[in-house]
Amino acid sequence: MTRSILALCLAPLAALAQAAAPAPAPATPAAAAAPTETPAPADAPANTGGKATTKITYSQCHVDGPYIAMTFDDGPHPTQTPRLLEMLKQRNIKATFFCVGQCVAEYPEIAKRIVAEGHEIANHSWSHPLLSKMSEASVRDQIEKTHQALKQAVGFDVKLFRPPYGGFTERQRTWANAAYGYKIILWDVDTLDWKHHDPAQTEAIALKESKAGSIILQHDIHKTTIDAMPATLDALAAKGFKFVTVSELIAMDKPVPPKPKATPAPKPVASSKKGAAK
Repeated sequence: MTRSILALCLAPLAALAQAAAPAPAPATPAAAAAPTETPAPADAPANTGGKATTKITYSQCHVDGPYIAMTFDDGPHPTQTPRLLEMLKQRNIKATFFCVGQCVAEYPEIAKRIVAEGHEIANHSWSHPLLSKMSEASVRDQIEKTHQALKQAVGFDVKLFRPPYGGFTERQRTWANAAYGYKIILWDVDTLDWKHHDPAQTEAIALKESKAGSIILQHDIHKTTIDAMPATLDALAAKGFKFVTVSELIAMDKPVPPKPKATPAPKPVASSKKGAAK
């Protein structure tokens, strides 16, 4: 997904002040190259040695009602994000934008507009690396710089984080939650818009795979993705889905009820071999 980000944000950016924060997971060797998008891991609370835990990671929610969250990664883009915002405004739909820090610093006025129009904005790292393969200092730098860029642009601390490629270790999730109060947001529907660049496929995947509680992954840096949105949004609405932000969806989340235990089938009654004389 580094596809267009660096090209958009190559201009030198002044370094943002870093606030002290607890260190994340121990360093691991850096990845040789960024991978393609990977399926989102299943939701899981942090491991705290058997103690009761608060849910940190979400790839979908269990909700009553046809609610879904449309999410857009890697912006803000100078032309595609404003196009998308107009489409959303026309339909009174609220979405969640996971922004790359470099682009927030480059286009703070678009970040401001996202919030001003009622959408949710969140952290998606500074330059879109695979964080699970980076040193703790580099991970802290990626998250802190973006957190501060967003705060400078919109005036408040954001509360959601989506790791690029979904790559974030359990210990890193625990650290990010403790340091920033972040919920870690993944997805259960990947439209693959970043891969095929086909508006019809983006729409088809969203319609086929979305269900109540879905978190749908798309990218507001690709023209073909934004081209797909009018038909996609209208078709999802026609199916009865209602659009909310990720935080609104999380607020509706309920524990998944346990599956009922199967009732053993009754044993057949043995037929009596005694009977009338032949």
